[in-house]
Amino acid sequence: MKKGIKIVTIGGGSSYTPELMEGFIKRYGELPVREIWLVDVEPGREKLKIVGDFAGRMWEKAGYPVRIHTTLDRREALPGADFVTTQFRVGQLSARIKDERIPDLHGMLGQETNGAGGILKAFRTIPVIGEIISDMRELCPDAWLINFTNPSGMVTEAAIRKFGWKKTIGLCNVPGIAEMREPENLGYRPGELTYQFAGLNHFHWHRVFAPDGREVTKELLEYINEENGGTPVNIFQTPFPKELLASMEMVPCGYHRYYYMEEEMLAHSMEEFQAGGTRAEQMLEVEKQLFALYQNTELKEKPEQLGKRGGAYYSDTACECISAIYNNKQSRMTVSTENRGAIACLPPEAIVEVTCLISARGAEPVAWGTFPPAQRGWLQMMKAMEECVIEAAVTGDYGLALNAFTLNPLIRSGREGKRVLDELLVAHEGYLPRFKEKIAQLKAEGIETDDEVVRSLIEKGL
Repeated sequence: MKKGIKIVTIGGGSSYTPELMEGFIKRYGELPVREIWLVDVEPGREKLKIVGDFAGRMWEKAGYPVRIHTTLDRREALPGADFVTTQFRVGQLSARIKDERIPDLHGMLGQETNGAGGILKAFRTIPVIGEIISDMRELCPDAWLINFTNPSGMVTEAAIRKFGWKKTIGLCNVPGIAEMREPENLGYRPGELTYQFAGLNHFHWHRVFAPDGREVTKELLEYINEENGGTPVNIFQTPFPKELLASMEMVPCGYHRYYYMEEEMLAHSMEEFQAGGTRAEQMLEVEKQLFALYQNTELKEKPEQLGKRGGAYYSDTACECISAIYNNKQSRMTVSTENRGAIACLPPEAIVEVTCLISARGAEPVAWGTFPPAQRGWLQMMKAMEECVIEAAVTGDYGLALNAFTLNPLIRSGREGKRVLDELLVAHEGYLPRFKEKIAQLKAEGIETDDEVVRSLIEKGL
């Protein structure tokens, strides 16, 4: 008989944690969790306490004998863990504010996982994943690492290829959103259509098949610009050109809007920025409301307001992945894992986001094959950019960081793009020890942002 499962969640003070708890509670019959450790850092102490108490109430109401532990010391939490999930944000939301405001001030998209902001998030996050893996190697060498820390694909690639933790699977809720919302457009229920995804995290396409095997991708493309077209709520839904879609014969993910319609998405971003701040600042207010709710001792279920954070279906994705491994289920899911030939135009060792069968062996990719020339070109360029980002994050190589900025289509190359990189490095100094020498040089040259909000955050040590 299998023993109960020990789960450790790094970033346990996140506002998303109640959704994760909901997923485990829903699956308790097949996933007998015995203890959950929620881990965070000192700046998140108060949120961790609030979330930990709320998680305890959720499990108490469910009636299952699961112990909830909270700690600021991950080494206390990790010994004997079966699964380690990661959902942390280095620097918390104040770091995201910097990631978004600084590019915005230079007339570039300041999105948290795409463009300059996404690259800086990777620079801050990848070294920390390396430290977590070092502790896991010592304290829970048989554990699976289930990562949904963004940018998920790059973080997963670093975990597997740079830090050697092969038992890593990267998750994202975007494929799940499509699978849950799109079928009703064609008169089906979720789960009745068969989906096949391929690409990179936040940069994938998919094809869809009816129960009788007939492909219905073209029919779904007719609905992509509508409310139930599968786009996450946190992405402005500017319309895709129908001719562009027809030439693909695949459904692009919502994040492709940032690349295919950069002009429109940038204009909307600038309007939001000038009217009331960045998406990060909006989320800061949503988080305040959520944590106020979480403190209510009468609250014992996930509140509906959590859906405003754009994290729909994270719990199902994460918990189903863990259950599929634990129960050897051969579940069909879309995750970030080694390519192994599934996408013909990328190296076999590259980390891709692709439909897989998930079992006790981990993720086994379903072959996609080839892409049309336009999509192949996008993929190869974006993978090259990701590889530069990962190497720069590990080594602190400024030249590679600048190469990544030059490759990224959402960042203008040349003097202005370099200026954005320099300002972001200085703004995030406390979380970028590998760039210490370069940051000291930039500060000596007088590099700083001219944004009062960012300067205020830096002065407060945030």
